[in-house]
Amino acid sequence: MALVTTKEMFRKAYEGGYAIGAFNINNMEIIQAITEAAAERKTPVVLQVSAGARKYAKPVYLRALANAAVEDTGIDLALHLDHGADFEICKSCIDSGFTSVMIDGSHHPFEENVALTKKVVEYAHDKGVVVEGELGRLAGVEDEVKVKAEDSSYTRPEEVEEFVSRTGVDSLAIAIGTSHGAYKFKPGTEPKLRFDILERIMEILPGFPIVLHGASSVIPELVDEINECGGKLDGALGVPEDMLRHAAKLAVCKINIDSDIRLAMTAGIRRVLKASPEIFDPRGYLSVAREEVKKMVLHKIDCVLGSANSL
Repeated sequence: MALVTTKEMFRKAYEGGYAIGAFNINNMEIIQAITEAAAERKTPVVLQVSAGARKYAKPVYLRALANAAVEDTGIDLALHLDHGADFEICKSCIDSGFTSVMIDGSHHPFEENVALTKKVVEYAHDKGVVVEGELGRLAGVEDEVKVKAEDSSYTRPEEVEEFVSRTGVDSLAIAIGTSHGAYKFKPGTEPKLRFDILERIMEILPGFPIVLHGASSVIPELVDEINECGGKLDGALGVPEDMLRHAAKLAVCKINIDSDIRLAMTAGIRRVLKASPEIFDPRGYLSVAREEVKKMVLHKIDCVLGSANSL
């Protein structure tokens, strides 16, 4: 087993009507939790590195931890750059051993997005690395990705065929109503995904792997527990899991999950510190946090992704 690209993962996912979980990583405990859960369920996963993770842990550490996880679990993993802002960041990650990169040109006009994405694709493919592009803009906040609701936009189906053919991307992130961060929707509103856009894209690009960003569900029980232990997450609301499962049965081959991991980890740590305020050994609360993240990943594999036993 080794770090691999997502090409074969996505082919099997599309044909099997399930999605691959793309989980954001920031430290050893999160990587261990994700990969142990994946090994138990016999499913490949994508380990995603955001701009914030690159600053916090440095790519060299995260890459070494990803390689250690492959050796420890014996499963295929993809190491993916999430929301690469420019060519140089993508190039750096490609050169340092990432197997997949996302170039996010969604904030540029269409022609600039095409030119930037094509440049990354040409460099990446020459190195055996796959590329994810994006059309449409998600609202919300994730590390350095900050988009106001009024600046968000749905993906235009009429643009996808030209974008894919001109850039050569291997997968496409689309905007159909998901949102980055824990505060995805206003209290009292009903989250909705534009499946009509997804289905139209499937007609235009049959068999092509689609990606959903901002797809954490912000599970109410975790929010309640964090608040009971002194947190302030009132009004957090995510994407209903039944909608995500439906998307995974269609063309969505990769579902990105970050906020739910953070919530699971935070809930575990707050629980330990509230019950044992005298504790000062990080292993005492980080081991609990790791187990909570693992339970979250197992839940996502079973109830959202449907990818168990796909290896």
